[in-house]
Amino acid sequence: MGPPSKPARATAAAGAIVALAGIAALAVAGFGYRWGWWPLPDAFAILRAGTFVAAGGALVALIGAAWSWRRGARALAALALAIGVAGAGAATLPLLQLRIAKSVPPIHDITTDPADPPAFEAVLPLRAGAANSAQYGGSDVAAQQHAAYPDIVPIRLDLAPDQAFARARDTARAMGWTIAAADPARGTIEATDQTLWFGFKDDVAVRVRADGTGSVVDVRSLSRVGRSDVGTNARRIRAYRELLTGR
Repeated sequence: MGPPSKPARATAAAGAIVALAGIAALAVAGFGYRWGWWPLPDAFAILRAGTFVAAGGALVALIGAAWSWRRGARALAALALAIGVAGAGAATLPLLQLRIAKSVPPIHDITTDPADPPAFEAVLPLRAGAANSAQYGGSDVAAQQHAAYPDIVPIRLDLAPDQAFARARDTARAMGWTIAAADPARGTIEATDQTLWFGFKDDVAVRVRADGTGSVVDVRSLSRVGRSDVGTNARRIRAYRELLTGR
């Protein structure tokens, strides 16, 4: 086996440092945009750079870990291995997002009722300057949504409208949304949700109507920025539906 060599230790240490730098760049890319440090194009540029740095550092760290292990530097090898795996995982996240983006349609407005989507009113002042319009895109958007998310349909509850509204409002709060308006008389709720990493703000409208002896709940989730939402709005509506129906 032989004594630990300086090149092995240097390789492991250098790879670990570079991988950590890449991880930090990936994290700060999104949070920096969220905190207003730089505009979105710069955030994406940092994200791309961080992905390459994290991946390259991870590769070097893993090579250094194997080399150091063979040379007897077990503690350093274990540390470099852990950081290398973390770097590889961090670099994979943006690539997974890119893969998802390519698998879903380039739309950012999802609703359970494309023929008559819930309207936005209370959140419109909050959307001042937003890149995306609050006006629904029509049949073209509806067709793309139906093809990609056929399960996004109206939600039916065996509850009277007033009870269904109360549950819909409580569910919105449980989702962590910021409620902008809740009108029991009209059966409408408007709220804003925010993604964790980049802090993208998406607006949500919920509408409750009588449906025979029960109620029908329609939901619309609309991004303020971005041509594609990478499936975020559909996932949000699904999560809301599951919590609302107790499934």
